[in-house]
Amino acid sequence: MSRPARQSTRAQRTTVVYGVLCFVLLLVVLQLWLLTATMNAFLGGDDAVVWPALGASFACLALNLGLLRYLGRR
Repeated sequence: MSRPARQSTRAQRTTVVYGVLCFVLLLVVLQLWLLTATMNAFLGGDDAVVWPALGASFACLALNLGLLRYLGRR
């Protein structure tokens, strides 16, 4: 009786893990795009975007670490 409940819980956890990993992948791709755009602007002489891009990159990093920490708890 408890065995089907365990399998459904495991399937639900797998779905949550896949969802979190998709968000992590999206954030990493966003960070790579942000780095590329920032380097392109900086090398073009526009240094006004460096600090906001750095803040956005740290926000992405914090979100990624939070998501990975969430996975570690489960």
